[in-house]
Amino acid sequence: MHDQFQRIVLASRPNGEVTADNFRLETVPVPTIVEGQVLIRNHFLSIDPYMRVRMDDAKNYAAPQALNETMIGGTVGEIVASKNPQFQVGEKVIGMMGWAEMGVSDGSLLRKLDTTHIPLSAYLGAVGMPGMTAWYGLTQIMQAKEGETIVVSAASGAVGSVVGQLAKMRGCRAVGIAGGAEKCAYVVDELGFDACVDYKAGNLEEQLAVATPNGIDAIFENVGGASFDACLARVNPFARIAMCGMIAGYDGGDMAIHNARVLLSMRVSLRGFIISEHLDLWPQGLKELGLLVAQGKLKFRESIAPNLASAPEAFIGMLKGKNLGKQLVRLIP
Repeated sequence: MHDQFQRIVLASRPNGEVTADNFRLETVPVPTIVEGQVLIRNHFLSIDPYMRVRMDDAKNYAAPQALNETMIGGTVGEIVASKNPQFQVGEKVIGMMGWAEMGVSDGSLLRKLDTTHIPLSAYLGAVGMPGMTAWYGLTQIMQAKEGETIVVSAASGAVGSVVGQLAKMRGCRAVGIAGGAEKCAYVVDELGFDACVDYKAGNLEEQLAVATPNGIDAIFENVGGASFDACLARVNPFARIAMCGMIAGYDGGDMAIHNARVLLSMRVSLRGFIISEHLDLWPQGLKELGLLVAQGKLKFRESIAPNLASAPEAFIGMLKGKNLGKQLVRLIP
């Protein structure tokens, strides 16, 4: 084993858009573990929109990312040394080791993984936090029913792609919103959505009207901004909205809701949620998601950056919608 590894820390807070200068790549010694701890060699790092929110020093659902400390992030990897009787060398685990090639844990936030039928990387996507976010929003907030029309923004991403597939399995009409013809084709042809609106095409409202002839019964909102306003204009009475993300405003942009009046006139229920606050339902959701992936019934794609040094570029690209499916960083050769 090498006696050093690399990590990326938050060097400065963004002023508007994130830049590569906000991060710093460091080489640090491999720590010596003590009783109760394990040392993990991370294989994949998850890149997610919530990281942008944590980079700001502002009041939010969680504490800001500390400066000059390892950037927060979910990881999957292999235990390479253990002084904890609950974990053995060679076991695969998921944890929050951050933007680093290695990490130390006392085991309290680790979960063992079975990779017999599910790829290790999928535990950061369809069978991980993104998948659970989709499952929770659809089943607990949108409460999608057979025959209803649901709309999903960022439909080609790690979360949105799962929402639409789960909705189809429940007999819904699933309509996605994505950026560009390639992403929309993927959403319809591979994921099985009934339609996908290209918000970059310049006729968002017209496309959405064609795709939702019977209006919209539930919305899974990842983006906010113009696409959210367009959806609000087409909601049916008693529509439900699962507010997962507002990525259009993560760099400080205007996030006004211009069609807010329909929240009252259509008696809409809108609820924001953070999936880490609903751990009691994770076993139920992960069981369904894991079975679907193992059986090949839940499809997913991954955009994989080649090494830790490429993580900032991958993160900035993800915020601009350059990835298709789940954005990951490979941390092993």
